[in-house]
Amino acid sequence: MLKNLKVLIVDDHKTMLKIIRNLLGQIGISQVDEAYDGQEALQKLVQKKYDLIISDWNMMPMTGLQLVQFVRNDLTYGHKNAPFIMVTAESRPENVMEAKKAGVDNYIVKPFSAETIELKIKSTLAKKMA
Repeated sequence: MLKNLKVLIVDDHKTMLKIIRNLLGQIGISQVDEAYDGQEALQKLVQKKYDLIISDWNMMPMTGLQLVQFVRNDLTYGHKNAPFIMVTAESRPENVMEAKKAGVDNYIVKPFSAETIELKIKSTLAKKMA
């Protein structure tokens, strides 16, 4: 189920992109593209269809929250319903609620393991397919 997923990961820290890519590799996901901010992510979303978007929250000039809001309002490129997981160091309940309101499907607090990301991806995909 996971190995054929096309995933876009978005983070302004190259180290975090590498960590997420490695964790995804550990659970069998190898079709991974990277974007260094929300604007680069939007360019990639125009060019390619993704099965899952994993984005950091705190980025400039476009935050992960702004990215998910844009994706959820996208009527042109077909990503409106794409599963979206937010990754952040922020674990305050109000942040989780804000992300959910914006259209995030799941939320992962840093640091996390391959097992955590696998569980979050599986539960997100199961919810989207229900």
